Amino acid sequence: MAQVTVGVSLKTYFGHERARAWFADVAQRAAGHPAVAAGDVRFFVIPSYLQILPALQAFAGTPVLVGAQDVSAYPPGAYTGEVTAAELAEVGVQVAEIGHAERRRLFDETDTVTAGKATAALTHGITPVLCIGEAEHLGAPAAALANVEQLAANLENVPAGPVIVAYEPVWAIGAAEPAPDTHIATVTRALRAAVDADPARAGSVVIYGGSAGPGLLTRLGQAVDGLFLGRFAHDPDALTAVLDEASALAASRPHPADDSVRPQSAAETVGEPQGLGGHLSSHGTEGEVDA
Repeated sequence: MAQVTVGVSLKTYFGHERARAWFADVAQRAAGHPAVAAGDVRFFVIPSYLQILPALQAFAGTPVLVGAQDVSAYPPGAYTGEVTAAELAEVGVQVAEIGHAERRRLFDETDTVTAGKATAALTHGITPVLCIGEAEHLGAPAAALANVEQLAANLENVPAGPVIVAYEPVWAIGAAEPAPDTHIATVTRALRAAVDADPARAGSVVIYGGSAGPGLLTRLGQAVDGLFLGRFAHDPDALTAVLDEASALAASRPHPADDSVRPQSAAETVGEPQGLGGHLSSHGTEGEVDA
């Protein structure tokens, strides 16, 4: 079966003690979850910087990966206030969230800055969780084109290595509901086709975030490789429900080598991308969701 990825970013909602209590609860659940324990579901947690070390302690002995919500594009040195990829890797961080819409909006982070951070992460063996997404409501084919172009810009001159592409339409972040299922499917399939076409991104996955919660992964089915959760994961019961959905999806997915039953590609819905730097046709139909 093909692995399904589920991630959680806690942003800065939790204070230190609440985070520690959440880690303890979730670590126990993850350790006892058959799909997480077997590796069928890859599960990562991204707390604040100050919470990374207690998270690493809480999740020690489990398959849960601990990440950082940002990473410096600079090497160790005279860069006051920065946290380097080298130090994050040294303490055991394995994924780093890069390019989130809030960092782009609040801290003016550009595609060039994002690419620099992805370079730093990959150079030190940390997998980037690369957040991309259109700022305004667009039709699904146009959104697919915009996101494939953004993905290419964010990975320009970035060294080879797998990434976790987190599609998060900005207009869906913090909303009452996620983006429509068919919209998500059209964009994620386009992104999947783009990374599949680039040998430098072998092993990459495409997940969806943006008001994601229980029930969504089951509806999206083969259109995504997993979910990136925010506030809905504050409730460990809701998080467990998503892990259960991920387990069911992993069991239903073909082995990656079985191309005869791979999920429908974006080319069938929005045009054939020519690698990450290629172009998608902006004329197409919204993809159906394979549940």
